[in-house]
Amino acid sequence: MTLASSPSSSSASTLSFIACANVSTFSCTSLPVPLDRAGTVGGTISLSVERKLAGANPSRTAVVALAGGPGQAALPLAEFIAQAIAPALGSRDLLVFDQRGTGASDPLSCPAFEAFSGQPADEIFGACASQLGPARGAFTTQESVQDIEALRQAAGYEKLVLYGTSYGTKVALAYAESYPQNVEALVLDSVVPSGGWEPLHISSFQAIAGVLAELCSDGACAGITSNPVGDLATLAAQLGKRPLRGTVYDGSGRRHSLSLDERGLLDILEAGDLNPALRALLPAAVRSALRHDPDPLLRLRALSEGLIPSVPIENATAEASPEVDETLYAATICEESPFPWSRSAPAATRLSEALAFLHAQPTADFYPFNANTAFNDSVLPACAGWPDASPPPPAPSPLPDVPTLILSGEQDLRTPTSGARAVAAQIPDAQLLLVPFTGHSVLGSDLSECSALAVKAFFSASAVQPCIVTTDPFAPTPVTPTRLAFIHPPHALGGRPGQTLVAVLDTLVDLNRQVIAATLQADQELPHGSSFGGLHGGYARFNGSTVVLKDFTFVPGVQLTATFPVRDGKLLATDILVSGAQAAAGTVHFGGASTHVSGTLGGARFNMSLATVKLARISAGEWPSLTALAARLPRRAAWLR
Repeated sequence: MTLASSPSSSSASTLSFIACANVSTFSCTSLPVPLDRAGTVGGTISLSVERKLAGANPSRTAVVALAGGPGQAALPLAEFIAQAIAPALGSRDLLVFDQRGTGASDPLSCPAFEAFSGQPADEIFGACASQLGPARGAFTTQESVQDIEALRQAAGYEKLVLYGTSYGTKVALAYAESYPQNVEALVLDSVVPSGGWEPLHISSFQAIAGVLAELCSDGACAGITSNPVGDLATLAAQLGKRPLRGTVYDGSGRRHSLSLDERGLLDILEAGDLNPALRALLPAAVRSALRHDPDPLLRLRALSEGLIPSVPIENATAEASPEVDETLYAATICEESPFPWSRSAPAATRLSEALAFLHAQPTADFYPFNANTAFNDSVLPACAGWPDASPPPPAPSPLPDVPTLILSGEQDLRTPTSGARAVAAQIPDAQLLLVPFTGHSVLGSDLSECSALAVKAFFSASAVQPCIVTTDPFAPTPVTPTRLAFIHPPHALGGRPGQTLVAVLDTLVDLNRQVIAATLQADQELPHGSSFGGLHGGYARFNGSTVVLKDFTFVPGVQLTATFPVRDGKLLATDILVSGAQAAAGTVHFGGASTHVSGTLGGARFNMSLATVKLARISAGEWPSLTALAARLPRRAAWLR
């Protein structure tokens, strides 16, 4: 098949666009659409739309971008979307809109989610359904499909290129099934089949072994573990009997007790879909937990939840817009997911039917976790309390034979590659690109640029080339040392002074990794004043032009106190005061562009090349710097499921 732009036509737009207030390259409008096209509930919804015009020779085809969730607003991502899909925009306009009930398109909200906090999930969702009333049935994928068609007609386009990510691919496929004659091409990133997610996400559990195998391929986990899946299974089984308990230090160096159960372990794994740093930290943290050192894994949990770093009060208390509208997510997922129960049954009956379905599944389907964890992590318990207000979703229809590019990250657990393969098999000549060492939302997280080149080739009617990526830019990190005695000193500085020097450098490497992981997790630059607790005490505070360490401790008994000047994101040289019960006390001069480290520890003077110091925390490869990540992902998009 050849991908070509439709010729210009005289189709007229009934929409009036004006300059957007905050995005200079886009113009804005709104489109009123019926709230409920079945007529059960009256009223309209105003869809907020932004348009970026094509070049000098526009066609009558537009690219429509569809965000994830369900419930994610697309308009805040308009500039990223324009960059990601730029090869399609030479002769095509770009339309970005917040789907009904999200962002600026009459967002939904349920007081029950706040007022009933702590109640059983089915009761909270049932209360929310009652608060929304019959209108809750009007926020389905099929209604969004009709909204897209209304937008196409009102804007005067003959055909559409649909670009969706995660849940957006489900909407794109559903539109293609309903209006195949209006689809010029499909770009599907992190595919959700049009029939939706299987409610227990069995395919995600089945993908875990492959994801960890790739993460540890080519000896990347040597010295950490020979069986990362087995480690995960062993720890999950232990957590099913007794939670892991330990300590995490906040950005003021205060100690907090934390615990982790089996579901929390699964949450960390899932969070790694969008953060390669979390994936890289996981194997060693699991191994530490199995060796009765819980703190690295508990700190990783805090990182995955955004609790690290501590941010200044003015930033912490600011009103933040959620990435996904919780109420819209509940309405869409509960109304149309293929649940194993009768839609008309009460909540108790639904739960019984769901548990019967659960127990009928082979236990191996959930390895390295178990069926109960899968059930509790799913929406089944919550949606059991949601009475349906819409008809069942239609059965999937054949997909149109149109040019299609499908992108799948091989580290993606939310939308595993098995789903991408299944959709590709339904579309003749669809091109499927598998991107190694990449998780969810490929165009937003692929550091290799392979997917960007694929989009360029696709819209130039060229064959998409397979990715040739042999090295993970985020190599797994080694197991954290629990005692200074376990650290090997360099040849040029033996004994405790040499062990202390390695511990000092290990500490700085670990801090750098935490900063990178936290920055990626926040999907933004961390605010000035952000601070990190040491793994075993003290803190490090980032003040824009300086990084201040106060008794910052990574290896027990080795404390670092220093003030590093910062320039262009890099630590400049300074003297580090080293103290602590286990340390050889003294000072270490380190930082900047110097390839040497010098100082005095335990009365021993040294000046040596960094290349001669074997660090416990140096892995098979160095992670990309924040500067490199910012250059590659200037507006990273977290298109969520």
